[in-house]
Amino acid sequence: QVYLVESGGGLVQAGGSLRLSCAASGRTFSNYRMGWFRQAPGKEREFLAHISRSGGTTYYADSVKGRFTISRDNAKNTVYLQMNSLKSEDTAVYYCAATLKVALTSIDYDYWGQGTQVTVSS
Repeated sequence: QVYLVESGGGLVQAGGSLRLSCAASGRTFSNYRMGWFRQAPGKEREFLAHISRSGGTTYYADSVKGRFTISRDNAKNTVYLQMNSLKSEDTAVYYCAATLKVALTSIDYDYWGQGTQVTVSS
C-alpha cells in the first residue's frame, strides 16, 4: 500500500503560481512512477503530468505544457507540481497518484491521494 497526501492548494489570482506537494509513505517511493491529475466540477478526471522513478523523464498534457512542472525528491518521498501562469480554468481538485507503469490515464494508477483544492480567481 502507498499512502499519498497532497498539500499546497489554495486561492490564487490569475497569472499567479502555486506549488503542490504530495508526500508518500508505505512502500518504497522510488519504485513508483508518479502522476498528477485534476478534476473540475462536472468534468472527468484529467491527466496533467507523469514522472519516472528517477525523475529523468516527464510527460505533460498539452493543456499545461510550458506552465506546469512535475518533479520529485526521492530522499523526501515527495512529488511536486509547480504551477505557473495560472488561469481560471485551472480551478479544480488536484490529485497525485502512484503507479508501477508508464501511465498517462487514471485507470493505470494504483494509489491516490485525497486531493487538494486549487481555486484561481480572475
